[in-house]
Amino acid sequence: MSRLGKLTFAQKRCIGSVGMLMQKSGMAGPGARIGIAVSGGVDSFVLLQTLAIRRAILPFPIEIMALHINPGFDPTSHAPLVDWCSQHGVAAHIETTDHGPRAHSEENRKNSECFFCSMLRRKRLFDLCGEYNLTHLAFGHNADDLMVTFFMNVVQNGRVDAMTISEDFFEGRLKVIRPALFLEKSFIKTAARQWGLPIWSNPCPSAGATRRSEIHDWLELEMRRGKRIRQNILGALKRYQSDKQGFDLTGL
Repeated sequence: MSRLGKLTFAQKRCIGSVGMLMQKSGMAGPGARIGIAVSGGVDSFVLLQTLAIRRAILPFPIEIMALHINPGFDPTSHAPLVDWCSQHGVAAHIETTDHGPRAHSEENRKNSECFFCSMLRRKRLFDLCGEYNLTHLAFGHNADDLMVTFFMNVVQNGRVDAMTISEDFFEGRLKVIRPALFLEKSFIKTAARQWGLPIWSNPCPSAGATRRSEIHDWLELEMRRGKRIRQNILGALKRYQSDKQGFDLTGL
């Protein structure tokens, strides 16, 4: 990484963790066209920065494109992303929708606001991947998301299941990938601050008031009870992923 200049420990951790998982899982090869779902939050923005760096150091060519679906609460909130992509030579598709207000309206009577909005967002992201002939769609889910989702599935749905490292859609024409799935949130937040990424706040009225937030807070409380609890949970989920998807995740 010498050509990148001096990097902090957190920045190296982000670049290294993402790169190692991509390599071990064969996540993307030469000619990959990767759309990165960027919400404006810290996780997806760090993934965008990290993949932009990895694009420059990989021994084969890949293309990346930022995909931002503004939910419609603040139609100008994505302005920092426009500037960042322009400055870093990253292609982008940015559009404003009414997904957020619709999720909080009478139209949505059966599902939670988050489920309804995310369903519309993902459908649009899939459509954009087809329109731009993208081979991959990358989400910024991290190790903390992996743990919270696992316990949500157990508590809410009564099943043992977790986010996947990669998954094929549309008969293999599109691969959904999560390159930062084993990267802990603490490193992401530190690296984002050190890179000076223009993160913006989430204007959604349901932000922080969801069942996911409750499970996250409960899990954080439990993990404070012992130093090894977090690593034990994450280690168990890595082994689960290795068995489920057949990847050798040794060293991650």
